[in-house]
Amino acid sequence: MKVAFLGLGVMGRHMARHLKDKGGHDLTVYNRTAAKAEAWVAETGGRSAATPAEAARGQDFVFACLGNDDDLREVMLGADGAIAAMQAGAILVDNTTASADVARELAEACAARGVGFIDAPVSGGEAGARNGVLTVMCGGEAETFAKAEPVISAFARAVRLMGPVGSGQLTKMVNQICIAGLVQGLAEGVHFAQSAGLDVDAVIDVISKGAAGSWQMENRAATMNRGEFDFGFAVDWMRKDLGIVLAEARRNGAALPVSALVDQFYADVQAMGGGRWDTSSLVARLGRR
Repeated sequence: MKVAFLGLGVMGRHMARHLKDKGGHDLTVYNRTAAKAEAWVAETGGRSAATPAEAARGQDFVFACLGNDDDLREVMLGADGAIAAMQAGAILVDNTTASADVARELAEACAARGVGFIDAPVSGGEAGARNGVLTVMCGGEAETFAKAEPVISAFARAVRLMGPVGSGQLTKMVNQICIAGLVQGLAEGVHFAQSAGLDVDAVIDVISKGAAGSWQMENRAATMNRGEFDFGFAVDWMRKDLGIVLAEARRNGAALPVSALVDQFYADVQAMGGGRWDTSSLVARLGRR
């Protein structure tokens, strides 16, 4: 396939590489900082484009992995935006974690041009992107998804259609709700063990074999204990995601007291200068370590 990838950040640069190398697709990339796109091409191959429209023109698929709703609107709908340049029958796959509202807005713009649309946020962090084992939650029409799934699978181990447009984003919100509570619980457990004078690594080793075990415990407890927060998804991005979650909850009436509280705890971490620390840094605010 002829494929464009828009956004070569922490996740996108790896996802684009898998589309080219594992998927074998003819890849064109675009990044708002052009030097990143040029460096990616120099290392990986393919070609770079100067604008989203140039990248999208003539492609079978256009993928995007950007920062937020406003970034999406700029790259997709702004001057030299991608959607206006896409050909009828092409498919836009948006891997950005964004609102369900912007997914529906982009789907409407795509439909006006005969272009398919899938909102397809991902979970698995940079390690998952690097290793091509992301989980992808999709929203869109079944026929469009059936065409897109084999292409998406180049960087994923699990791809599932969750319902109509917006359902992928709503599912990712559930993912972030669950992570927020898990990380806070783990942070409190590590902090308690430290305060009690226990061997934290030994505690984690034994309780991870039982009902308390989780991905977060397996991958983040030891580094929490050491006060190391340079491993994954940044606090700034988690607050962005929780903002989307809480706004959606206000619309649909869901009660999310723990998510709202953890969002404020992450604000405390930001105030400590930890905006770029990974999400496990919740432990830092407990003991100000």
